[in-house]
Amino acid sequence: MNQISIAGKKICPSKVVCIGRNFVEHIKELNNEVPEQAVIFVKPNSAISDQLQSNDHELIHYEAEISFIIDNDKISGVGLGLDLTKRGVQSKLKNQGLPWERAKAFDKSAVFSPFVELSGSVETLSMQLLINEKPIQYASYDLMIYKPIEIIKEVSSFMSFCNGDILMTGTPQGVGIVHQGDIFTGKIFQGDDLLIETTWTAE
Repeated sequence: MNQISIAGKKICPSKVVCIGRNFVEHIKELNNEVPEQAVIFVKPNSAISDQLQSNDHELIHYEAEISFIIDNDKISGVGLGLDLTKRGVQSKLKNQGLPWERAKAFDKSAVFSPFVELSGSVETLSMQLLINEKPIQYASYDLMIYKPIEIIKEVSSFMSFCNGDILMTGTPQGVGIVHQGDIFTGKIFQGDDLLIETTWTAE
Protein backbone atom coordinates (compact mmCIF):
# COMPACT_ATOMS: atom_id res chain seq x y z
CA MET A 1 0.00 0.00 0.00
CA ASN A 2 1.24 3.47 -0.89
CA GLN A 3 1.72 5.90 1.98
CA ILE A 4 1.67 9.62 2.67
CA SER A 5 3.38 11.52 5.45
CA ILE A 6 1.75 13.76 8.06
CA ALA A 7 3.72 15.31 10.90
CA GLY A 8 6.45 12.70 10.41
CA LYS A 9 4.03 9.75 10.54
CA LYS A 10 3.19 7.43 7.66
CA ILE A 11 -0.41 6.54 6.85
CA CYS A 12 -2.01 4.50 4.06
CA PRO A 13 -5.11 6.13 2.54
CA SER A 14 -7.55 3.65 1.05
CA LYS A 15 -8.49 6.12 -1.70
CA VAL A 16 -8.31 9.68 -2.96
CA VAL A 17 -11.64 11.44 -3.48
CA CYS A 18 -11.35 14.14 -6.15
CA ILE A 19 -13.58 17.06 -7.07
CA GLY A 20 -13.76 18.24 -10.66
CA ARG A 21 -14.89 21.60 -12.02
CA ASN A 22 -14.72 23.43 -8.68
CA PHE A 23 -13.15 26.68 -9.97
CA VAL A 24 -15.00 28.84 -12.50
CA GLU A 25 -11.96 29.97 -14.48
CA HIS A 26 -10.70 26.39 -14.87
CA ILE A 27 -14.14 25.33 -16.13
CA LYS A 28 -13.87 28.04 -18.79
CA GLU A 29 -10.27 27.01 -19.54
CA LEU A 30 -11.39 23.51 -20.59
CA ASN A 31 -14.67 24.67 -22.21
CA ASN A 32 -16.76 22.71 -19.72
CA GLU A 33 -20.17 23.55 -18.29
CA VAL A 34 -20.63 24.70 -14.70
CA PRO A 35 -21.98 21.59 -12.90
CA GLU A 36 -25.30 21.58 -11.06
CA GLN A 37 -23.68 19.50 -8.31
CA ALA A 38 -20.13 18.59 -7.36
CA VAL A 39 -18.30 16.37 -9.88
CA ILE A 40 -16.82 13.52 -7.83
CA PHE A 41 -14.41 10.79 -8.89
CA VAL A 42 -12.00 8.47 -7.06
CA LYS A 43 -8.36 7.47 -7.45
CA PRO A 44 -7.18 4.20 -5.82
CA ASN A 45 -4.31 3.83 -3.37
CA SER A 46 -2.09 2.73 -6.27
CA ALA A 47 -2.37 6.26 -7.71
CA ILE A 48 -0.61 7.80 -4.68
CA SER A 49 3.00 8.90 -5.12
CA ASP A 50 5.54 11.48 -4.04
CA GLN A 51 7.31 11.37 -7.42
CA LEU A 52 6.27 13.43 -10.45
CA GLN A 53 6.55 11.68 -13.80
CA SER A 54 6.23 12.89 -17.37
CA ASN A 55 5.33 10.68 -20.32
CA ASP A 56 6.71 10.93 -23.87
CA HIS A 57 3.91 8.81 -25.34
CA GLU A 58 0.83 10.24 -23.61
CA LEU A 59 0.94 13.88 -22.55
CA ILE A 60 0.33 14.27 -18.83
CA HIS A 61 -1.29 17.44 -17.48
CA TYR A 62 -0.75 18.71 -13.92
CA GLU A 63 -3.60 20.06 -11.80
CA ALA A 64 -2.47 21.46 -8.44
CA GLU A 65 -5.00 21.23 -5.61
CA ILE A 66 -5.45 21.98 -1.92
CA SER A 67 -5.79 18.51 -0.40
CA PHE A 68 -7.01 17.26 2.97
CA ILE A 69 -6.69 14.16 5.12
CA ILE A 70 -10.08 13.08 6.45
CA ASP A 71 -10.52 11.42 9.86
CA ASN A 72 -13.95 10.65 11.31
CA ASP A 73 -15.50 12.71 8.49
CA LYS A 74 -13.52 15.77 9.56
CA ILE A 75 -10.43 17.49 8.18
CA SER A 76 -7.31 16.60 10.16
CA GLY A 77 -4.47 17.57 7.81
CA VAL A 78 -3.68 19.66 4.75
CA GLY A 79 -1.20 19.26 1.91
CA LEU A 80 -0.71 20.05 -1.74
CA GLY A 81 -1.57 17.51 -4.41
CA LEU A 82 -1.09 17.18 -8.15
CA ASP A 83 -3.96 15.46 -9.93
CA LEU A 84 -2.20 14.12 -13.02
CA THR A 85 -4.39 13.67 -16.06
CA LYS A 86 -3.97 12.09 -19.48
CA ARG A 87 -5.86 14.95 -21.14
CA GLY A 88 -6.08 13.43 -24.61
CA VAL A 89 -7.46 10.19 -23.19
CA GLN A 90 -9.90 12.11 -20.99
CA SER A 91 -11.22 14.15 -23.93
CA LYS A 92 -11.92 10.98 -25.93
CA LEU A 93 -13.68 9.35 -22.98
CA LYS A 94 -15.79 12.45 -22.32
CA ASN A 95 -16.82 12.65 -25.98
CA GLN A 96 -17.99 9.02 -25.80
CA GLY A 97 -19.77 9.49 -22.48
CA LEU A 98 -17.43 6.99 -20.79
CA PRO A 99 -15.87 7.01 -17.29
CA TRP A 100 -12.54 8.78 -16.70
CA GLU A 101 -10.54 6.09 -14.89
CA ARG A 102 -8.09 5.48 -17.76
CA ALA A 103 -7.27 9.21 -17.76
CA LYS A 104 -7.38 9.93 -14.04
CA ALA A 105 -6.82 6.80 -11.93
CA PHE A 106 -3.61 5.39 -13.41
CA ASP A 107 -0.67 4.49 -11.16
CA LYS A 108 1.23 7.48 -9.69
CA SER A 109 -1.44 9.95 -10.86
CA ALA A 110 -1.93 11.54 -7.41
CA VAL A 111 1.31 13.20 -6.28
CA PHE A 112 1.38 14.68 -2.78
CA SER A 113 3.56 16.87 -0.61
CA PRO A 114 3.99 15.91 3.02
CA PHE A 115 0.86 16.88 4.98
CA VAL A 116 0.69 18.96 8.15
CA GLU A 117 -1.89 18.86 10.90
CA LEU A 118 -4.52 21.57 10.46
CA SER A 119 -5.48 23.52 13.55
CA GLY A 120 -6.73 26.80 12.01
CA SER A 121 -9.68 27.57 9.77
CA VAL A 122 -9.92 26.10 6.28
CA GLU A 123 -11.41 29.42 5.19
CA THR A 124 -7.97 31.09 5.31
CA LEU A 125 -6.19 28.49 3.16
CA SER A 126 -4.66 29.20 -0.23
CA MET A 127 -2.30 27.46 -2.64
CA GLN A 128 0.33 28.48 -5.17
CA LEU A 129 2.11 26.41 -7.82
CA LEU A 130 5.29 27.62 -9.51
CA ILE A 131 7.00 25.85 -12.43
CA ASN A 132 10.65 26.71 -12.99
CA GLU A 133 10.13 29.59 -10.51
CA LYS A 134 7.26 31.09 -12.54
CA PRO A 135 3.84 31.41 -10.79
CA ILE A 136 1.37 29.23 -12.69
CA GLN A 137 -1.63 28.40 -10.48
CA TYR A 138 -3.31 30.04 -7.49
CA ALA A 139 -6.29 28.79 -5.50
CA SER A 140 -8.03 29.82 -2.33
CA TYR A 141 -11.04 28.78 -0.26
CA ASP A 142 -12.98 31.80 -1.50
CA LEU A 143 -12.60 30.77 -5.16
CA MET A 144 -14.06 27.27 -4.64
CA ILE A 145 -17.61 26.73 -5.90
CA TYR A 146 -18.10 23.87 -3.43
CA LYS A 147 -16.41 24.35 -0.05
CA PRO A 148 -14.62 21.48 1.75
CA ILE A 149 -17.26 20.95 4.44
CA GLU A 150 -20.02 20.85 1.81
CA ILE A 151 -18.01 18.34 -0.23
CA ILE A 152 -17.43 16.03 2.75
CA LYS A 153 -21.15 16.06 3.54
CA GLU A 154 -22.14 15.31 -0.07
CA VAL A 155 -19.58 12.53 -0.53
CA SER A 156 -20.59 10.96 2.80
CA SER A 157 -24.21 10.81 1.63
CA PHE A 158 -23.32 7.92 -0.69
CA MET A 159 -19.72 6.81 0.03
CA SER A 160 -17.78 6.51 3.27
CA PHE A 161 -14.44 8.15 3.96
CA CYS A 162 -12.10 5.72 5.69
CA ASN A 163 -9.83 7.36 8.24
CA GLY A 164 -6.75 8.65 6.45
CA ASP A 165 -8.42 9.06 3.07
CA ILE A 166 -7.51 12.13 1.02
CA LEU A 167 -9.85 14.76 -0.42
CA MET A 168 -8.60 16.81 -3.39
CA THR A 169 -10.71 19.95 -3.74
CA GLY A 170 -10.27 20.85 -7.41
CA THR A 171 -7.83 22.85 -9.51
CA PRO A 172 -7.81 26.50 -10.60
CA GLN A 173 -6.93 27.72 -14.10
CA GLY A 174 -3.38 27.32 -15.35
CA VAL A 175 -3.17 23.57 -16.00
CA GLY A 176 -0.65 22.33 -18.55
CA ILE A 177 1.77 19.64 -19.65
CA VAL A 178 4.37 18.03 -17.36
CA HIS A 179 7.74 18.25 -19.15
CA GLN A 180 10.71 16.16 -18.06
CA GLY A 181 13.10 18.25 -16.00
CA ASP A 182 10.54 20.89 -15.01
CA ILE A 183 10.82 21.96 -11.38
CA PHE A 184 7.45 22.23 -9.61
CA THR A 185 7.23 24.16 -6.34
CA GLY A 186 3.97 23.94 -4.41
CA LYS A 187 3.01 26.12 -1.45
CA ILE A 188 0.13 26.09 1.01
CA PHE A 189 -0.63 29.22 3.03
CA GLN A 190 -2.88 29.84 6.01
CA GLY A 191 -3.51 33.55 5.83
CA ASP A 192 -0.04 35.06 5.36
CA ASP A 193 1.73 32.11 6.98
CA LEU A 194 3.50 29.53 4.81
CA LEU A 195 2.45 26.06 6.04
CA ILE A 196 4.02 23.88 3.34
CA GLU A 197 6.58 24.29 0.61
CA THR A 198 7.54 21.28 -1.48
CA THR A 199 9.45 20.73 -4.70
CA TRP A 200 9.27 18.02 -7.35
CA THR A 201 11.45 17.60 -10.42
CA ALA A 202 9.55 15.88 -13.23
CA GLU A 203 11.23 12.62 -14.19
